[in-house]
Amino acid sequence: MTSRVYRLHSTLELPLEDVYDHFEDPDLPAEIEDVDITRRNNTLILSAVATDGEISKYTPTAQLKASVTENRVYEEEPEPPHGGSGGGQWGALTEEEEEEIESELVEYACFKGDRETVLQNTSVQFPMFKVLCDIAEIAEKGTLTAIIAIDDTLEAVQIVDGERRPASIGVTEDPADDQGEDGVDWRDNDFIA
Repeated sequence: MTSRVYRLHSTLELPLEDVYDHFEDPDLPAEIEDVDITRRNNTLILSAVATDGEISKYTPTAQLKASVTENRVYEEEPEPPHGGSGGGQWGALTEEEEEEIESELVEYACFKGDRETVLQNTSVQFPMFKVLCDIAEIAEKGTLTAIIAIDDTLEAVQIVDGERRPASIGVTEDPADDQGEDGVDWRDNDFIA
């Protein structure tokens, strides 16, 4: 069985802690023995450890790359300030309005970009794509879309906010070929000197 990833676009975001929890006891494809997780500053790299012992140790295996960002998460959504209720001055705060809403800084792994940005290297690339799909299914926010080939049959994949959705492949014209007569011909324009 030959499988490939042709197109991929990801906007996935999930708490970094969820990524680490997922890989404590992952259900990995047969071609991947383990996933090494490395963090370099604000970059998270998930590297495949191939099951096949014949892959040279010098052959770079597929890896997933994510940027790590901090987001402030509120326990309750902050409400807009209330309008004045008779007799109050502009800018005067009541005790209720002075209360701060509980929040914390949470680190997020952001798998954002196209195939070369998110899914790198070709050795065991398709099994590592399956790992990315598993991550997409636990992500609360973001979309993963891809065109894959399994035994020469093209398939579309779409996972939105952790849920698999039906997807189809459409053929469109190249935007460069779609320059009809409605466009402006900038080279022969009398108004440009």
